[in-house]
This record gives sequence, C-alpha cells and structure tokens, in this order.
Amino acid sequence: MKLRLSSDTIRLIIPALSLTILLLSVFYLQPRAMSYVGLNLLFNLAVPIALATIAQMLIMTVNDLDLSMGAFVSFVACVSATVLQSNPLLGLLILIVAIASYAGLGILIHVRDLPSIVVTLGMSFVWSGLAVILLPAPGGHAPEWARALMTSRPPLIPMAIVASVVIAVVAHFLVMRSSLGVLLRGVGGNARSVERAGWSVLTIRGGAYALAAVFAVFAGIALVGLTTSADANIALRYTLLSIAGVILGGGEFVGGRVSPIGAVIGALTLTLAGSFLSFLRISPDWQIGAQGAILIVVLGLRLLLNRIEKREKRA
Repeated sequence: MKLRLSSDTIRLIIPALSLTILLLSVFYLQPRAMSYVGLNLLFNLAVPIALATIAQMLIMTVNDLDLSMGAFVSFVACVSATVLQSNPLLGLLILIVAIASYAGLGILIHVRDLPSIVVTLGMSFVWSGLAVILLPAPGGHAPEWARALMTSRPPLIPMAIVASVVIAVVAHFLVMRSSLGVLLRGVGGNARSVERAGWSVLTIRGGAYALAAVFAVFAGIALVGLTTSADANIALRYTLLSIAGVILGGGEFVGGRVSPIGAVIGALTLTLAGSFLSFLRISPDWQIGAQGAILIVVLGLRLLLNRIEKREKRA
C-alpha cells in the first residue's frame, strides 16, 4: 500500500522539515541554544517577519506582489517610535489613513488594470520618503505597551514562539476557514467565476490590500517593540524576506494557492537561517546569498515531490 501525499500536505511538510533540520543543526553547533533564553534569542525577530510574511501572502493570494512591504513596515516603525509614542490618538489616525491608502492602492490596481509590481515599487519610494521625513536619523522610542508586550516572558514557551503560533492560527482561520478567505483565494484562482457568482472583485481586492496593511502595521509595531527605536531603513529587507517566506512556506505566485501556517514556518526558517550561518562563522555579506541557496534547495525538493505525486496519479 503506497502512501500518497496531497499537494497541500507537501506544502506543509517541506517547510516544517527544513525548519526542523535547521533547528537541530543550530543545537548541534551551539548546545546552549537549547534553552528558554536561547530559543527566545533565536526567534526573537521572527515575529515582525512572520507578520510581514502574512501581509505579503494576502497580496499574493489575489495574484499580486507587493514590493513596498519593507518600506511600509519601516514607515510604520517610524510612526510608532515618534507620533504613536508621543501622541497615541494622532499616531493611530496616521496608521488608519495608511491602511486606507493601501486599500485604495489595491482598488487603483484593479480599476486601471495596472501591474502591481510597478505600482507597489513606486509606492515604496513614497513610504520611504515619509519615513525619512518623520525620522531623518535613527532614534525615537518604542511605546511602553509595545515594548512590554514584545519583551514579556510567558512560562515554559518563549514569547516569540507563542506569538508565531498565534499568528499562524489566526491567519489560517482567516484565509482557509472564513468566507472572506474563500473569496480571496477565489479571486486568485478564477476572478471571473467569483464575479459571475455576484461578488465584487474590486471590493475583495481592496479588502485584501487593507487586511495586508493591518498585518504590516502590526509588524512595524512589533519591530519597534523589540528594537526600542526606529530607522527609516529598518525593515527594507522585509520585502524580499516576506516573498521568500511565502514561497518557502508552500505559496505560489498565481492561482491563490497559499499556506498561512507554512508561511509562518517559512518566516521562522529564514530567521533561523541567519543564526545558523552566524554559528558557521559565515560573513554577513554572504548570508543573504546563503539564505537564497537554502530557498532554492527547498523549492527544488518541493518540485521533485510534486512531480512524484503527479507520476503516481497517472499510474
């Protein structure tokens, strides 16, 4: 009797396996990491990356790609470390306007049939400019509540892991179990069928961008809560990391095929890869390339398993 795995199962097994292998390798290189404090340090920065990855996943669910994610998270971080800290009401208003702007961006892309890559790339300069205006030099202070939340120490399991699990569960129910998630994946899979069923693709796409902005706002606040200050360029790498996290977690660029739990695992894997490469004494200049190599290996393995699955179905 042959064991046949579905494509959805493969999407979840491969990132989980890659994370497990990396974690065991880190424990082998640095046994002290196998502790509460060690795990917290290893995955500390995974929370904002996981939130940004879920934000990117929501955009990719409707077959778009957001190249302004890193700049937007940086902008939110600057707002959080300045206006939100000194004037919470004004800071909250700015963040609400930013979320509404994101929704408007999705509507504009749909109405004018514009390529999301080009539009979001242009918006990345806008968000970066606004971040520089708010914080020309590194500085600011994290809101006390954000700092207290991100540095809290729950019993038994570190905060970073608890938060990652919560993010994965919330995103899973939102995208895979709710009616909104069905519509988002429907637009990514076959927008015409969704429109023929009586739903507004324009509204759904705008909602996807607004929801992505909400997760990106949480990512910026979480990042400031960890770093206690901000910088206009603090999260620029999040654009590529979020895309890589989604793909590593089993998502695809088209078809509305995503895996929220896999995306969070992908974000954790990319975060852990940096620590693993540091333990190997690999220069930071080479670490980004090494992370890319890990991504290519995992994608190659997923492609191989997908081909085996198709071959078994034909047989």
